[in-house]
Amino acid sequence: MKFGGTSVADSEAISRVITIIEGKLKEQPIVVVSALSKVTDLLYKVADAARDRDVDKAKALVDQLRDRHIDLVENLLPAGDYRYEADSAVRSICHALTAFVEAICTVGELTSRSQATIISNGELLSSRIIGIAMNQRGIPTGYVDARKMIIVSGDPMKGDPIFSEIEKRVPEEINRAFQGHKAVITQGFIASSLNEQPAVLGRGGSDYTASLIGMAMDATAIEIWTDVDGVKTADPRRVACTKSIEKISFEEAAEMAHFGAKVLHPLTIEPAVMKNIPVFVLNSLNPTSKGTAILQSDQIEDGVKSISFKEKIRLVNIFSTKMINVSGFLSKVFNVFAENNVSVDLISTSEANISITLEEGQDLEKVVKQLSEFAEVKVDDDKSQVSIIGKNIGTQRGLLRWALGSLSNTNVYMISQGASVVNISFVVDRDHLDEVLQEFHNILFDY
Repeated sequence: MKFGGTSVADSEAISRVITIIEGKLKEQPIVVVSALSKVTDLLYKVADAARDRDVDKAKALVDQLRDRHIDLVENLLPAGDYRYEADSAVRSICHALTAFVEAICTVGELTSRSQATIISNGELLSSRIIGIAMNQRGIPTGYVDARKMIIVSGDPMKGDPIFSEIEKRVPEEINRAFQGHKAVITQGFIASSLNEQPAVLGRGGSDYTASLIGMAMDATAIEIWTDVDGVKTADPRRVACTKSIEKISFEEAAEMAHFGAKVLHPLTIEPAVMKNIPVFVLNSLNPTSKGTAILQSDQIEDGVKSISFKEKIRLVNIFSTKMINVSGFLSKVFNVFAENNVSVDLISTSEANISITLEEGQDLEKVVKQLSEFAEVKVDDDKSQVSIIGKNIGTQRGLLRWALGSLSNTNVYMISQGASVVNISFVVDRDHLDEVLQEFHNILFDY
């Protein structure tokens, strides 16, 4: 059971979460929690202040962090031993963080591992407080430090899970924590390397943590508790009259997450697929809602399920007559992107042209320079990508015709359909994005 930042935002939200957990005790719940809402953002500011050697600002931000959690403890727990335990844990964690930040300011260097250490504190704080509150409410709860079992390699700020280590360590730690307890609580997002150096799974990685633990424990289900009634037909913040989806396939969910849906972390589905573990997206504000079940494809009907989007993308057009009937040209192009660690989303090719989309924020200067040595390169900004996602949508007659018809008021710069026949994507002008989303949704789901 994973609970995100909005599900544990304050004492009222946490009390709801504990009630939900209490109803699952027969199933031996493993609870994965995120930091309180907005806390990770605050910790990034702490890291920035430390990098800038602004010790006063960094300490003031840590004080703000401590005060918010102390207030939470006072509102959540009655006076007594449990409140004292939680208060002491908060002060201890924040005291250690202050000392660490002061050291960074003295040295004047913020490494990736130091940054990972700082931003890990949100989950350490929330898990300690919620675990103590669960015990106070009569739920005997064991505690596990996720850094002992979620082992990663590579970039400390976006670690790559080492599955063999995780499958070995998770059962050992979780089973030990369950001794004498009815539930176990741990942290999402945070991890460590094989040599016990701090790391994280990347922003939004708590979903991924839950899925990794579920895989390693052969869980009967993985529940992602958020603040909406499951997966929607579109982002309700951008599209009117969206609907909840009862069930979707692993493949559809993965495509939705990759192409911009905010409900799930893009990598959440992979570990669940390995063990065929159903994933449920549920609403902690409305726990009686059915939410959305994510299941094997053979349990899902064909058809369109959702519209996803990426708002800020760049379109790169690469033209060269040298690629006509020449083997190895595509490899040469994509090696340039790989060498510069630039991630590509959509790809469309013709005899002499390759069109590629990628999210804004990636540095393209070296890529364009290297590609220009053997091709003409044009980069277009202010574009958005809209993706229609569903099982076997390529077999839906007339889909492309009406989609193009509804795009008559905007330019279409690229169309891409994956070989998996799970998505059809369009690149449009960013200032027409909301119009396109609503028009697509009206036609697809206005029934």
